[in-house]
Amino acid sequence: MPWCNYRGYDSAGLAVRDGELPVQVVKAKGRLKVLDEKTDGGAALYGTCGIGHTRWATHGEPSENNAHPHISDDGNVTGVHNGIIENYQELKDKLVRKGYTFYSSTDTEVAIKLIDYYYKKYEGTPVDAINHAMVRIRGSYALAVMFQAYPGEIYVARKDSPMILGVENGASYIASDVPAILKYTRNVYYIGNLEMARVRKGEITFYNLDGEEIQKEKKHIEWDAEAAEKGGYEHFMMKEIHEQPKAVADTLNSVLKNDAIDLTEVGLTDADIEHISQIYIVACGSAYHVGMAAQYVMEDLARIPVRVELASEFRYRRPILDKNALAIIVSQSGETADSLAALREAKEHGVRTLGIVNVVGSSIAREADNVFYTLAGPEISVATTKAYSTQLIAAYTLAIQFAKVRGEITDEQYAAYIKELQIILDKIRKILEDKERIQWFAAKQANAKDVFFIGRGIDYAICLEGSLKMKEISYIHSEAYAAGELKHGTISLIEDGTLVIGVLTQPALYEKTVSNMVECKSRGAYLMGLTTYGNYNMEDTADFVTYIPKTDPHFATSLAVIPLQLMGYYVSVAKGLDVDKPRNLAKSVTVE
Repeated sequence: MPWCNYRGYDSAGLAVRDGELPVQVVKAKGRLKVLDEKTDGGAALYGTCGIGHTRWATHGEPSENNAHPHISDDGNVTGVHNGIIENYQELKDKLVRKGYTFYSSTDTEVAIKLIDYYYKKYEGTPVDAINHAMVRIRGSYALAVMFQAYPGEIYVARKDSPMILGVENGASYIASDVPAILKYTRNVYYIGNLEMARVRKGEITFYNLDGEEIQKEKKHIEWDAEAAEKGGYEHFMMKEIHEQPKAVADTLNSVLKNDAIDLTEVGLTDADIEHISQIYIVACGSAYHVGMAAQYVMEDLARIPVRVELASEFRYRRPILDKNALAIIVSQSGETADSLAALREAKEHGVRTLGIVNVVGSSIAREADNVFYTLAGPEISVATTKAYSTQLIAAYTLAIQFAKVRGEITDEQYAAYIKELQIILDKIRKILEDKERIQWFAAKQANAKDVFFIGRGIDYAICLEGSLKMKEISYIHSEAYAAGELKHGTISLIEDGTLVIGVLTQPALYEKTVSNMVECKSRGAYLMGLTTYGNYNMEDTADFVTYIPKTDPHFATSLAVIPLQLMGYYVSVAKGLDVDKPRNLAKSVTVE
């Protein structure tokens, strides 16, 4: 009956118990393989109930002391925690006054000892102790706790951090998200905010904050467990890059009926679309870059005002919101902390919300007024690829349908746009067939210190994602700039040999961006061009050119992003880095 948070990066630990025997705890700094070696592949530990955790440091440096699980002073309570406890210092001071000592710098140790304190103070049950602690804790948490007096049981609690519980064949599982337990079960429960559960073998009982028993509906996950395996690829990222054609097709077909877009399952009617005054797209990271591309497409096709907002900024600047607007919250996991907070902010202002998410039953999916599910399947690599591509397709279909319903495009244009989307997956496959050229070029960039991506319009949005892919997995400093802004300061950074990648997929802006690339070349830059087949005069300007098939310029992002994903991947491989688990990053950012 394990708890597993399967994608952390700086330390890991296990706590296992067998019946009435004391809990065995083993912790190690570094990757999971260090813990694996320390426990002889797990053979050194024996028991029927346990919790494990891989840590991404928030409070306290990466170390064995700071690794989870954490234990109360007398070993009464053992637990792990995802999230951030904002008032941990205040709680720690209280516990020190009560005689507790602390061996780590983590907020998690404070939570475990606070639970122990209330368990002893009120001489109640684990549920009583945990709900008293929940009332005192400010911040976010997904807690999994074992009590010495309750063998064979794990108690869990959740607030704003993701948690999923599964059951299968007399066993129970607790995890941070679906892919972690796909090998074991697809029968799961989603625990709600400020709820608790008692987990036994094959049996889970849920409680509200008052400690009262509540009922939960079991869900069946359709993802195939094999989808979470590498399938012969060296890295999950490369596997997921190659899964993009299918993921794009599945997402598109989920809203296509008889060659027309049908948003019935999403919950948006034609009347709803006609009534919407403007759109806010709120997201973080790559999902924000999807929003940047979507803004150009939606405004141009549907002629509706669109604002793209970083979720972390949106929630703190007291936004002035139109109650007739639609707030679109984009998140692969559906658990992104800032995006979830932004959704709640929009709802408080009476704004209708639409979640574009990949995980069924996730927090954003449950709390949004409407949901557009992207059918990317499990995405394991920290650097997103197929989730980004499916989010783009979702945005395109919304833009086309909004344009049709609001009378901004003809029936002929509507049919042509849909037809173009239907053949994008074949064009993605064509790009992937030519990936060896990109691999050859990328290997030569392994020693680059700086890379600049430049483009205009939609190409600028593409550059943002290309730059992020480069920096997050290769650790090379890279930036994306609107090409027209180069002369306003950025061009001073260009030196002999600096790699500048120009993205040129928009015919109306092609010549202007070429001029900007020439300006960089005259200052010593080494140029890569990314453009569509037919623009062969790019060979006269750039030192290396990669081509993508022609498509409607509105949808160029779906094609142009593929070579940039491959660039980031192959540079990282050439440097010998851990592609799927870049340092200091987590797959889902579930804390601020």
